[in-house]
Amino acid sequence: MSSYAITGAARGIGYEYVNQLSANSANTVFALVRNKATATKLVELGRSNVYVIQADITDNKTLKAAAAEISKVTGGSLDHLINNAAYAGEEARDRIKYDLDEFPAHMEEDLTRDLSHSFNVNAIAVVHTINIFLPLLRNGNAKKVITISTGLADTDFIVKSETYATSSYSISKAAVNMVVAFYAAKFKSQGFVFLALSPGLVNTALKPPTQEEIAEFSLMLKKFRTLYPDFEGPITPETSVRMQLEVINKITVADTGAFLSHKGSKEWL
Repeated sequence: MSSYAITGAARGIGYEYVNQLSANSANTVFALVRNKATATKLVELGRSNVYVIQADITDNKTLKAAAAEISKVTGGSLDHLINNAAYAGEEARDRIKYDLDEFPAHMEEDLTRDLSHSFNVNAIAVVHTINIFLPLLRNGNAKKVITISTGLADTDFIVKSETYATSSYSISKAAVNMVVAFYAAKFKSQGFVFLALSPGLVNTALKPPTQEEIAEFSLMLKKFRTLYPDFEGPITPETSVRMQLEVINKITVADTGAFLSHKGSKEWL
C-alpha cells in the first residue's frame, strides 16, 4: 500500500492523479483542494480511499492542518507528495514587453505583480509545502517528492523554439526546478527522491478557446514543430498522468534532483 498527497487536485492533472492512483484500492490518496465545496468531481468518484482536504498552498496554516489530518489516517507517514498546484497566469501572458518604446507606465506595476504572484505560488509555496510534509515523508517508504514543472522552464527549449509568451510562468518554474535541486542535494543521503517533472503539453481547458486563443496556440504549435516536426498537439490529462506515473515509479534515489519530461527524458513534447 502507498499513500499520496496531491495539491491542486480538484481538476485537470491533479484530479487525474487522484483518479488513477485511487483506482488501486490499496492506495490511500489525499486530494488537497482550495475549496471542498466546489471539488464535486472528486466526490463523484465515490472512493473510500480518497480523502478530500481543503488546503491552499499559499496558506501555511491550512497546509499544517492538512498534514495533521493525513497523519491521523496514516499513523504519521506519507510515501509521496505531488506538488501539482500552480499559477499558470493565462490572463497575463507576455507581461515582459520587449519594445521599450511601447512600454506603458502601468505595465511596470503589472509585470512586478505578475512575477511576484507567480514566484510566490510556483516556488515559495512549494518550499513551504515540502517543509510542512517532510516529517511525514521521513516516516514513509517511498520518500518521493514530485514537483510538476514544465518544458517551458528549459532555457535551451525556449531559445531554440523562440517561445517568449509565457514569461512569468516560465521564470517561476525555472526557480522551482532549482528548489528541487537544492532539496535533492540536502536529502539524498536520507533516501529521499526529489523530481521536477514536466507533464508535456496537456489539454486541461474547461471551456472552448476564443478565436484569439486559437490564433496564439497555432503560432505556438508552429514554433514547437520546428523542434518536434512530428508533434501532433496536446495530450489528454489521462495520457499525461499515466506516462508521469511510469516515470515516478521507476525513479530511484540515484535520479534525485532530475528535471524530466513525462517521457522520462528531456523530450518535452
